[in-house]
Amino acid sequence: MSFLMSTFASVDEQLTYIKKGAAEIIRESELRAKLEKSHATGKPLRVKLGMDPTAPDLHLGHTVVLRKLKHFQDLGHTAIFMIGDFTGMIGDPTGRSATRPPLSREQIEQNAETYKAQVFKILDPQKTVIDFNRRWMGKFTSDDFVRLTAQYTVSQILEREDFHKRFSEEKPISMHELLYPLVQGYDSVALEADVELGGTDQKFNLLVGRELQRSYGQESQIVITTPILEGLDGVQKMSKSLNNAIGIHEPPLEMYGKIMSISDEMMWRYYRLLTDVQESEIVTMVIDVGAGALHPMQAKKDLARRIVADFHSGDAAIKAGEDWAKQFQKDETPEDVEEVSVGIEEIGGSVDQASRALVRLDRLLVKCGLASSATDAVRRLKQGSVKIENVVTKEPRIVLTGPPPVKLALRVGKHLRIAVVSW
Repeated sequence: MSFLMSTFASVDEQLTYIKKGAAEIIRESELRAKLEKSHATGKPLRVKLGMDPTAPDLHLGHTVVLRKLKHFQDLGHTAIFMIGDFTGMIGDPTGRSATRPPLSREQIEQNAETYKAQVFKILDPQKTVIDFNRRWMGKFTSDDFVRLTAQYTVSQILEREDFHKRFSEEKPISMHELLYPLVQGYDSVALEADVELGGTDQKFNLLVGRELQRSYGQESQIVITTPILEGLDGVQKMSKSLNNAIGIHEPPLEMYGKIMSISDEMMWRYYRLLTDVQESEIVTMVIDVGAGALHPMQAKKDLARRIVADFHSGDAAIKAGEDWAKQFQKDETPEDVEEVSVGIEEIGGSVDQASRALVRLDRLLVKCGLASSATDAVRRLKQGSVKIENVVTKEPRIVLTGPPPVKLALRVGKHLRIAVVSW
């Protein structure tokens, strides 16, 4: 649902939309007062979300808080996406048990450029303010830093859970790390933010912003935190390093298939955190599924279609749905499947005749990205998880009959590749 209009929606409507998928609002009464004033004066709120460009690619977990910024944008407020090109060189110590290695200025700049392109998958580029905190922090004098650090005590900073833990365990804390919450908080002063958004792990930093604004003579911002999204396993937070993430640049079919692999229970959390569907509509769907009026697979298909459409296009989402159905419901091979070219020597194969080759299937599965290792491939073969041209095979070696190259549709679980083998 979109509230794009020349006048603001009612305060109650706005609050309902803002609260969808939010973990905590500090404080809701203050937010209501700000919305009422905004509604009466016609002046939009200034809503800030800051991200340090510490990684080049975003996954769906990163977009949860981005979507909350979009909700404010839908409501007619000013969305400020602030790229922390200054704080990124400090490195956010949140959740870290050791000092984060600093990134170079070049890495920060490269990642910042990719962030700008990626956030517009969610935000309206015509209505989003993009800013960089080096714009004001780069001009900070030594006097400014002394004044900033005078606003907070060491004991207050050490109340932060990760700092307190490292201090108690006698692990080193660098001085620049202690500055991080203060610099992030000052960003809200520089931008005169009415609202700041962040994940639940950012709560301490966001609250510092509230206090610093008061110290600098401003009205305190509202803090809204969003949950940390679980990955495909439904247990650990979404992370590329944990191999449970969905990247926003992944191909439509890959993205669609990964969403279809989540549990039915996790589906509703993804609806709340990764779509603009209103809470009342989600509740209706949950009731319909429970009553048998809506099949959970259909609800999940609708979820996958919405998410793929957000990051690709409506047509791409429809095509991905059709291909997924061919692949997993009709046992056909979809048209747009990744092809992997493989030379016989790369997989330990041999040629006994010009038109025949003996191939090690375990190595072929690894080469095609369908197994993490030869041991993993053998295990999957023994489990009966491997199909060649929709036929289950448990043999570690297969014979290919040419002439080469020979194409094979390899399926392991819900993942499909076309191997193009040459000799």
